[in-house]
Amino acid sequence: MKYKSTYLNTLEQRGFLNQITDEIKLDELLCKDQCTAYIGFDCTASSLHVGSLIQIMMLRWFQKCGHQPIVLLGGGTTKIGDPSGKDSTRPVLEKKIIEKNKNALKSIFSKYLNFEDGKNKALLVDNDEWLDGLNYISFLRENGSFFSINKLINLESMKLRLEREQNLSFLEFNYPIFQAYDFFELNKNLNCKVQMGGSDQWGNIVNGIELIRKKTKKECFGITSPLLTTSSGSKMGKSEKGAIWLNQNLLSDYDFWQFWRNTEDDDVIKFLKLFTELELNEITHLDKLQGSDINKAKIILANEVTKICRGEEAALSASRIAIDTFEKSKINLDLNKVIIDNQFITLIEIVKMLNFCNTNGEVRRLVKGNGIKINDQIINNDNFKFNKEDYKNPIKISVGKKKHGLLIFK
Repeated sequence: MKYKSTYLNTLEQRGFLNQITDEIKLDELLCKDQCTAYIGFDCTASSLHVGSLIQIMMLRWFQKCGHQPIVLLGGGTTKIGDPSGKDSTRPVLEKKIIEKNKNALKSIFSKYLNFEDGKNKALLVDNDEWLDGLNYISFLRENGSFFSINKLINLESMKLRLEREQNLSFLEFNYPIFQAYDFFELNKNLNCKVQMGGSDQWGNIVNGIELIRKKTKKECFGITSPLLTTSSGSKMGKSEKGAIWLNQNLLSDYDFWQFWRNTEDDDVIKFLKLFTELELNEITHLDKLQGSDINKAKIILANEVTKICRGEEAALSASRIAIDTFEKSKINLDLNKVIIDNQFITLIEIVKMLNFCNTNGEVRRLVKGNGIKINDQIINNDNFKFNKEDYKNPIKISVGKKKHGLLIFK
């Protein structure tokens, strides 16, 4: 449908929308007043990866459209673990690890949202503030009657586990109840009327809307984004090296940039709409590129995403490394590097240290297929050993066409 509100119109045009509860009323609300919405992020790791980026961009656009976003950190719900999309119970983390992860996550959101000033400045809230001090008996007496066991076991996260006869602990069974209670608390204290999330959170979001309606008769709303996979069907946020972390302490700026540069051809336009702020008419122009010219759009994608997440200097530096490495065949000292103080190191060891391969067998197969180069020269010997005296620093190690790193002897 054609929306009146700038926000829903933006989401629809850029591909963010999956489901909305009562979209006509929500559209009217977003046209009338400044509105408040939240998305929750559990503290299961010290960084989010790009699989969470679609939700973060939803909050960013919400603020750009004049509304107030809330980032809800799950200091409390992380102690339970969200069963959504999992075949088994998540590991229970110690409180000090949750606290450490929570502090690390805060820096990521400040790249995307303005927490400092303005009537619609973003808020950062932790659900541990109300969940940790709950008296369980009192909580059940006040809220238990509003939840139907029939509905809870039919939530997608619960249903899949039960159908597969995989263990679903009572601890995890409480997760949707506490998530619904989060929405109630945010609505009561901050007048938050919208919860957003991935498509797997639809049932949990509806639970929260119903809890608020039953307890207060207030009307609230939910929006979900589609499950995002690449054109080849792989899960967004993963690569051969592992998760593509947003935090630069866990993944270098160059590797982050290179992930976007290596986007599949069929995904470039979709990702430009979702993960950049380029004008839609400019993206339409890029959609007309054919053949090898599509690489120009990929470079723009990599630059724009990296600029928001890591800063303009990081985007320029990563782009410069790529130009030196791939176009000028130069050795750029900002490539990922391993510095050793030994006299010798084997090819297998250095390739694994650079995280280009995980096993000895993988390295040997690449050598056999002429897939590894040293200073742009193919290596045919999988027992090859580097001798400090035979090389000048730095030594360029290339695996395939896209992986490049440096070996430096002290």
